[in-house]
Amino acid sequence: MNFCTSIVSREFCAILYHPQTWAHCRRLQRSLRGLSAGVTLDTDPRDKPRLRAVDLAEKVQKEKLKTHVDPTPVSALQQRVTELKQFTRQLQNVHPNVMAKHLHRSVLYQDKDLVIINKPYGITVRDDSTTNSMSISSVLPILCKMMDGMKVKTDSLLLPCLGLEKEVTGVLLLAQSVKAAEHITYLHRHNQVQRKYWAVVVGKPVPAEGVIDIPIIEREVTRPQPHYKMSLSPLFRMNNGGDGLTKMRAHRQAEPAVTKYKVLDSNSGCSLVELEPLTDVKHQLRVHMAFALACPILGDHKYSHWSKLAPQKLPERVLKKLKLEQSKSRNLPLHLHARELTVQQTPEINLTCPLPKYFFQTVGLLHLTFTDEKHK
Repeated sequence: MNFCTSIVSREFCAILYHPQTWAHCRRLQRSLRGLSAGVTLDTDPRDKPRLRAVDLAEKVQKEKLKTHVDPTPVSALQQRVTELKQFTRQLQNVHPNVMAKHLHRSVLYQDKDLVIINKPYGITVRDDSTTNSMSISSVLPILCKMMDGMKVKTDSLLLPCLGLEKEVTGVLLLAQSVKAAEHITYLHRHNQVQRKYWAVVVGKPVPAEGVIDIPIIEREVTRPQPHYKMSLSPLFRMNNGGDGLTKMRAHRQAEPAVTKYKVLDSNSGCSLVELEPLTDVKHQLRVHMAFALACPILGDHKYSHWSKLAPQKLPERVLKKLKLEQSKSRNLPLHLHARELTVQQTPEINLTCPLPKYFFQTVGLLHLTFTDEKHK
C-alpha cells in the first residue's frame, strides 16, 4: 500500500510541477476572478501572437519619426527657419543612385556632343581630395547608364567642361567626348561661351549698370581665426588730395577679373542683379559684389566680412521681409544662380535655367520682380 502511494505521489508531483500545468492553472484562476467581477477574460495578454517582421519595422519607424520630427513652429518666422534647416539637411548623405536620378531629371539640353543639366545646390562638380563628400563627377558613370537605357555595357562618356562652385546652382555643361570637351574649352578661351548669373544682393549697386575691372588675389587673413580669402588688388588708388587717381604697380599673383552687372530690380533693402563674368577667377562674382560694390550676395557668409568668419549680418528690414532672426541667418544658402548659357557654334545653343525653389521663394518674400517676360 505504501509502495502504491509513493508511486501515485511521485507521478502527481511530476504533473503538478510541469510548466504547462502551472500555466493552465494560472489562466483558470484569472478566468474565475474575471467571472466573479463580471468581466470575461478570454485570453492571456502574453498569449498574443508574435509581431511579424513587417509590423516590427513599422513600429521602429514610427518611433524614429517621433524622436526626429521637429516641434511644430509657433510663428511664421520659426516656420521659415525650419524650412531652411530641412533644406540644408536633405543635401547630406545622398545615395549616388538618387543623385544620378535627380541629374537625369534635370537635363535641360542634349545632343550628340553636349549635355546641359541644372546643377543642384551644395554639390561639388569635381572630386575633392580633402573631403569624402560626393561630387557630380563621381555619379556621371551612373548618369551615362541611365541615359543609355541602363545597358550593362556602355561606351558613353560625360565630362564636366565649365565648373560651378559648390554653393552655386544652374546650368552646367557636360561633354560626351574628350574632343567635345576640348572644343568647348577652345570656345570658352575665345569668349564664345557666355554665362549669365542671377544674384540677390544686400543693398542697391550704384550705378545700376556697369563693368567691374579689378584684379583679384588670394590673401591670408591673420586674425584669431587665420584663413584665406580672395580679395581685390586694385591698379589705382585715390591720390592724397582726393581729386584724382594714382596708378599702382600690379601684384604678380593677382589675376585679371572683369564682371559686367545690371540691376534688374530693387526692393526691401535688396536687389536682383544680373552678372556676366568676362574672366574666370575663383569667387570672382562674390568678391566683386562684396568688396567692389559693397553689396554682398545674400547668403554669402564668407565674403560678408573680411576680418572674421561669421554668419552674414543682415539689416533689420531684410530680416523682417525674410521672416528670420539674425541668429538664424547662418541657414541662408548662397543666392547665386547660373541663369543663362550661350554657346556660339552651329547651331547656336541659348537656354535659360529655372530658378531653384529657395531662390524663387526669397525673390517673392522681397517682392522683387522681372521686367523681361522670358525671365519669369
